[in-house]
Amino acid sequence: MKASEGKIGRVFVVRLEDGDIVPACIEKFAAEKSIKCGHVILIGGIGGGEVVAGPRKTDEMPPDPLLLPVDGAHEVVGLGIIAPDRDGKPVLHIHAALGRAGKTLTGCLRPGVSTWLVGEAIIYEITGTSARRLPDKDSGFDLLEV
Repeated sequence: MKASEGKIGRVFVVRLEDGDIVPACIEKFAAEKSIKCGHVILIGGIGGGEVVAGPRKTDEMPPDPLLLPVDGAHEVVGLGIIAPDRDGKPVLHIHAALGRAGKTLTGCLRPGVSTWLVGEAIIYEITGTSARRLPDKDSGFDLLEV
């Protein structure tokens, strides 16, 4: 395990509008507010898009993502971390559980999902940390480095 200490800076309450794309709209907001690193809590509705629900094969690198469609409006609760990439751009890695009619779809929202009606997010800015997202040659992902 590796860690980097920081402090809570600003706290934002954000309302996502119908059709906003997560994570793109949160990353845009973070860039506009100069949030380099942060924690995101998301609740509300998701109407469409895809989530990564794991790799197709656990033992293959780089992994081939298993993408599942979001068909229709789902309730959502998600948690994520914003960290700058090698160019300093804030990147959100967010996982969420989406529910509809007693069934749950859980995964990474990186490919993009659209807000249905409304999404609500709390963003806690973290200052003074060295956390960054840097390329990992084995996985092909930009992984959190501290």
